[in-house]
Amino acid sequence: MSTTYDVRIHQIGVYKGKRTTTYNVRWTVAQKRLREGFRVKALADSFRAELVTAARRGEAFDVDSGLPVSMRREQRVMSWYEFACAFVDMKWPRAAATTRRTNAEALTAASAALFTTDRGKPDDKLIRAALCRWGFNTNRRNDPNQPPEIAATLRWIERHTQPISALAKPEVLRPVLDGLTVRLDGQPYAPSVVNRRRKILSTAMEYAVERKLLPKNPVPALKWTAPKSVHAVDRRSVANPVQARTLLAAVGTQQRSGPRLVAFFGCLYFAAMRPEEAVALAKHNLSLPAEGWGELTIDTAEPHAGKEWTDSGANRDRRQLKQRARGETRTVPCPPELTALLHSHIRQFGTAADGRLFTGERNGQELPKLTIVRAWQRARAEVFTPEVAATPLAGTPYDLRHAAVSTWLNGGVPAVTVAEWAGHSVEVLLKIYAKCLDGEAVTVRQRVEAALGHRQG
Repeated sequence: MSTTYDVRIHQIGVYKGKRTTTYNVRWTVAQKRLREGFRVKALADSFRAELVTAARRGEAFDVDSGLPVSMRREQRVMSWYEFACAFVDMKWPRAAATTRRTNAEALTAASAALFTTDRGKPDDKLIRAALCRWGFNTNRRNDPNQPPEIAATLRWIERHTQPISALAKPEVLRPVLDGLTVRLDGQPYAPSVVNRRRKILSTAMEYAVERKLLPKNPVPALKWTAPKSVHAVDRRSVANPVQARTLLAAVGTQQRSGPRLVAFFGCLYFAAMRPEEAVALAKHNLSLPAEGWGELTIDTAEPHAGKEWTDSGANRDRRQLKQRARGETRTVPCPPELTALLHSHIRQFGTAADGRLFTGERNGQELPKLTIVRAWQRARAEVFTPEVAATPLAGTPYDLRHAAVSTWLNGGVPAVTVAEWAGHSVEVLLKIYAKCLDGEAVTVRQRVEAALGHRQG
C-alpha cells in the first residue's frame, strides 16, 4: 500500500440537478483529485470532518483509495471470488431459481477479467462451467461429489483472483464490463443480456460497499456505454390469426408429443399466457361452459431453471406470477376456440394427480422445456417455406403471446383491459407493443389531410 502526507481537503461542492442535489466532498491526495458525492449534506459534512481530523493528526493517506490509513484498514481484504460467493449466498434464500442462475452467469462473465495470472490457468470453458454451475451455486459449491477437474479449477480460481478492492480502479473495472458483452467465441450478447448483467454487477458493488470492502460503488462513475436495449416487440415476429391457427394445427401432427401440446400453445395464443403460466395451469383454474366464452384464473408460474437451481430439485421453480405478490391472481377471458381446445385436451389426456393439464408423456411428470421447443420448431418447419422460416415470424412459442396481445390491441380492446389480461402495466404494454399497432399511420395521415383542407373522397 502506497501512502503519502501530501493531502489537501477542499470545501464541499454543491451540484443542483433537475431532480436531486448532490453534496461533493473534494480532496487531493498526492496531486490526485478525489470526490465523494452525498445526497444529504450532513453525511457530506461528517465524511469531510473525518478526513480533516485524520489530516490534522498527521495520519498518512492511501494513494490508491485516497482514504486515511485508519479508514482504509476498516475495509477487509477479500478476493473477488470469495466476495462473489458471499454475494451469491446472501441473495440465494430469497431469489427465484432463474434469478440464481442469471446471477451466476453474470458473475462468471465478470470473473474472466479478474485473474492475477495465466500460469497454470485451466481451459476457459472449464473455468466458466466450474464457476457458473458449481462455484456460484450455493448448494453445489462444497458438494463432495464434484468432478475432480471442477474441484481443481475452483482451487486455482480461489488462489488467483484479484482483491475486490481492485475494482475501484477504472483500468480494472473497464475490462470487467467489456467482458459482460461477449461470448467465449467472441460473438456479442444481446443488449438486454448485457444490461441485465451490468445491473447485477452494480448490485454486487453496492453489497461490497455495505461490507466496507469498497468506499463506493465504482460502476456508475465509470464512463462506459452499455449497448442500447430494444424493448419493443419486433412486429415481424407477430403471427396473424391465420398463421397462428395453421401453426397450432401443425403442432397436432408432431409425434409423439404434439397432440398433447395443441391446447398448451392455444393458451399462449388465445389467452396471452406466458409459457411458465400455461405449464402450471390446473383444472381448478378453469371456469368453462360446455362451449363458448369462459374464464381462466392464473395463480402460479413454473419457469424452467434447471434442477441445480431450485430448492425442490425439480427443473421448474414454482413461483408467484411475474411482477405480482405471492397469492395474487389474474383473470383472463377464454375465447370459444380455446374452450373447445381445453375440453378436447382433458377428454383425451386427462389431468395429473394434482390437477395440472399439461404434463410430459411419462405418467404425469412435468412438461419438459425441450419437448415444447422441439414441437414448435418442427411445426414451424412444416408450415413455413425455408424463406419464411428464416425470418423472425413466430420464431419462439413466446411469440404467440405477443400475437395475442397485438391482436387484442388492434381489435380495439382498451389498453387498460389488455394490460390487465396480459399482466402488464399500461405503460409497459404500450412501450413493448407500440410497433405492433396497425392502422395508426393511415388514420394519422387522414387527419393531416383533413387539417390541410384536403377533401376526403
